[in-house]
Amino acid sequence: MRRGTFVRWGVPIAAAAVIGAAIGAGPVVAAVSGDPVLPERSAQQLLADAAAAVEKTEGPLPMSGTVQQTASLGLPALPQTGSAGPLSLLSGSHEIKVWYGEGDKLRVAMPTQMNETNLIVDGDQAWYFDSATNTATKILFDPGARPDDMAEHAPQEMTPQAAAEKVLAQADEHTAVSVTNTAEVAGRPAYQLVLKPKDAGSLVEEVRLALDGENFVPLQVQVFAKGSAEPAFQVGFTQVTFTPPAPENFTFTPPPGAKVEEKKLTAPKKEELSEAHAEEARKAAEDVKIVGDGWTSVAVLPATLSDLKAQGGEEAQGGEEAQGEDGPRFGDEADPAALIETVLKSATPVSGPWGSGKLITTKLATVLLTDDGRLLVGAVTPEEITKAAGVR
Repeated sequence: MRRGTFVRWGVPIAAAAVIGAAIGAGPVVAAVSGDPVLPERSAQQLLADAAAAVEKTEGPLPMSGTVQQTASLGLPALPQTGSAGPLSLLSGSHEIKVWYGEGDKLRVAMPTQMNETNLIVDGDQAWYFDSATNTATKILFDPGARPDDMAEHAPQEMTPQAAAEKVLAQADEHTAVSVTNTAEVAGRPAYQLVLKPKDAGSLVEEVRLALDGENFVPLQVQVFAKGSAEPAFQVGFTQVTFTPPAPENFTFTPPPGAKVEEKKLTAPKKEELSEAHAEEARKAAEDVKIVGDGWTSVAVLPATLSDLKAQGGEEAQGGEEAQGEDGPRFGDEADPAALIETVLKSATPVSGPWGSGKLITTKLATVLLTDDGRLLVGAVTPEEITKAAGVR
């Protein structure tokens, strides 16, 4: 299935195998006493059904709906950028509207308080419209480039499926998996799969994954931090219909007075892409060290305070240039450096046998910037991250 991560709505078959191994032989059957009532399913059966649905449809189901993402991580007040990029997604509530039709038909709309961006793909025709600048960009495809490659520019972190894939990737021997009462999500009956870290050092209490009761598509993912009754992070449909959208949803005509541009989308050769990925993996292996495993793993990489500030400044200055080189993108950020400055103000000085540094804590993540030039990040308690700092 080649549709881009954004429109892969079925749970991956590999994830089903991983979940099955994590659960073990004893079935955990869904409670059906809640409202709505669905047929009983064990966790193994749910993931098997989801995998079978992917094989049966051979692609994403035609659908339309609204996805809402809410984050309450306990961060200090963040700079307002007016966009829906990575910085803004760290707090507050944001939504996108999606339409997916038969073949290469895709539309993504991202409304913000002051404007809206639209990506419309209809076969070989593609447009990107930004109401803030009143600019309509027509996308021209080089030979070998596919219209569905445009999905790579969509906000993948805001889809229930993308969140589900990340969560299920951690479902191994470190995770207790069960099925709880059924629920109603976006007006549809759904099963709730619950993943709980076994290690007490994790900041995550549990993750709830809602699967549609009819086609087993992920409808919602909720991440609960320890000690919190409300999810610290949630992404899911507030409205969804699994029927082909009307054709007019995929047509676009630049509004009167709009600035019309053209940009070319070039597909890299497969060998070039493989070499680039191999180089990225090599650099990551050299620069990043992982301490621990499962839910309590900590990433350690070389970084200093001046490095972070300098990188933030470069990203802020390079936003428009990067957009011109790579084509239209959703949510380019205005000022990453401002975020770094704001978050560092909330840091607490800490020290121990490993040295000294600044500690930043949120509901779901702990960050330690050491004075000897290391940055440690993990969804772990401060005790776990300082323990990791002592591993050389």
